Amino acid sequence: MYKQGIYKIAENTALTDTVYKMVLEGDTQYITAPGQFINIALDGKYLRRPISVCDCENGRITIIYKVVGSGTEQMSKLSAGDSLDVLTGLGNGYKIDSSTSRPLLIGGGVGVPPLYMLAKKLIESGQKVTVILGFNTKSEIFYEDEFRELGAEVIITTVDGSYGVKGFVTDAFPKDYDYFYTCGPMPMFKAIEAKVTTQGQYSFEERMGCGFGACMGCSCKTKYGSKRICKDGPVLMREEIIW
Repeated sequence: MYKQGIYKIAENTALTDTVYKMVLEGDTQYITAPGQFINIALDGKYLRRPISVCDCENGRITIIYKVVGSGTEQMSKLSAGDSLDVLTGLGNGYKIDSSTSRPLLIGGGVGVPPLYMLAKKLIESGQKVTVILGFNTKSEIFYEDEFRELGAEVIITTVDGSYGVKGFVTDAFPKDYDYFYTCGPMPMFKAIEAKVTTQGQYSFEERMGCGFGACMGCSCKTKYGSKRICKDGPVLMREEIIW
């Protein structure tokens, strides 16, 4: 179930040259699982901007977004005290597997944020979490310390080797994980699929029209029929994905 509401910006600060953290104050009751997203209306823009939820608690929603076009650039110029029209509670989110004990979380770039709330939930349930965060270079890294403060083991990879493990996320896999959760771009997913040895969940990035399943613009084929990434996803189970 989703809900439209007006949210006040409490914080909008830069984490890197192109990545920003925004904290919104308002009703959070419709965000029920890590991996869900919100859809933000912007003045002068026909389509809302879907942004994954990084964290949600105490009447505050934290999102992290990258400036990649005119919409996110417009968002980056908003200030504390401004208000936004937001749809919350969108998407299915990750399903936490309580039968596992050593989950591996894998995030690439702006696929990192939704893993934060997931890591928090997994650690609260007593699981030992390892997180691999992949970036191109050191200057793009964000939220390393925040994941460590949760109690997760954090591994950073950079393509150019300027920080952490040189290479891609698949170059830093531990040996003792028993499940995986991931979010990021499709090339990373395909590399992960060729590497993983357990079951897991993929959170897909997809262009969306409405964000709640009405326009069918983000439909994809799965082994169990067509699914809408915005409503039936963005999280799909490994066993249902057609590569």
